[in-house]
Amino acid sequence: MLTPESAAVVRATLPVIGGAIGDITPVFYRRMFAAHPELERDLFNRGNQARGDQQRALAGAIAAYATLLVGDGPDPRTVLARIAHKHASLGILPEQYPIVHEHLFAAIVEVLGEAVTPEVAAAWDEVYWDMADALVSIELGLYEEAGVAVGDVWRTVTVSRRVQESPDTVSLELIAPDGGTLPEARPGQYVSVAVNLPDGARQIRQYSLTGAGAPDAWTISVKAIPAGADRAGVAPAGEVSNHLHANAFEGDGLDVSTPFGELTLAEGENPLVLASAGIGITPMIGFLHHLRRTGTSRRVVVLHADRSPARHAHRAELRALVDDIPTAELHRWYEDLGTRPVQDRLRAGYIDLGAVDVPHDADAYLCGPTPFMTALQSALLGRGITADRIHHEVFGPGRELSAA
Repeated sequence: MLTPESAAVVRATLPVIGGAIGDITPVFYRRMFAAHPELERDLFNRGNQARGDQQRALAGAIAAYATLLVGDGPDPRTVLARIAHKHASLGILPEQYPIVHEHLFAAIVEVLGEAVTPEVAAAWDEVYWDMADALVSIELGLYEEAGVAVGDVWRTVTVSRRVQESPDTVSLELIAPDGGTLPEARPGQYVSVAVNLPDGARQIRQYSLTGAGAPDAWTISVKAIPAGADRAGVAPAGEVSNHLHANAFEGDGLDVSTPFGELTLAEGENPLVLASAGIGITPMIGFLHHLRRTGTSRRVVVLHADRSPARHAHRAELRALVDDIPTAELHRWYEDLGTRPVQDRLRAGYIDLGAVDVPHDADAYLCGPTPFMTALQSALLGRGITADRIHHEVFGPGRELSAA
């Protein structure tokens, strides 16, 4: 933790540093990538860089961590799990943290100038290393738990089966090339997949394990992502997903990480609410496969929203899984229902819990676009589900620290 003197300085300067961190992080990435172009080419998500998502996530994480560090709230280290799992899935090494430190603090000085006195720099240096040391500690524990050397998370697997799940989504079953076994994954975890792109870059993305297929196989789903626009502005095409969608077929090898991810299914007898939209269905499919295999007696309320039945990836699999779990029920909403008649649990439009019996003591898991999860979290809170029972998976840089 911070020394009392540094804590006082951070508390006093937090409005200034926190207010400027959104200007600092773009400068930081520019400086770091100029000094280490291999990091932008082979490690960081270029799509998130182009959109500014990575900068916003880092800015929010640093400012929020500092706020928690000098406040009276929870131990800030308890909110680092998602970042640490993501880092472990990338094979991040402890020696990479000094690189970030060097260029981040150079960016702070560049943006704030003389306001960064030696006293201020020393205090915020403590903030950085407190956060970095906490992350390194968690990541070393994750590597040990996975039974791998530090950062040595990569293996080559073979695509054994490819299935078209919707017009823009395929599932890929992956097996060990030597006929061996793959590390066991917990429901809700993901693997990183690294691909070599035509321009020479090695880009990495994470894909949830759906739990389908043979016991000694992993299965992921890949959705092709065209360039377009969303609320955040111009959205570039998905480099890795589009490459896999176009090029990954039976017999091909893929570089894949050990499974990681902190959003795993809570044990117990409480009811479950599994809510997803679009490709956010993939971790829910993983949960449902696990619940079916273990013969759960928990009540399971499954909610899914999509553009149309035709665009709904894993639609038949979802229906079959729910049918095989006696205590489960499925509710679906489609923006375009087509000619299908509205039924009790099949509705047109956006997800609406008005007609759904949501148990107030449920553990809820959400995955989908951020506006979807924000609206649904609010609705679940209104139904009496406490915030500590609502868990979410973010595909992309998360802002859970900002919400902590």
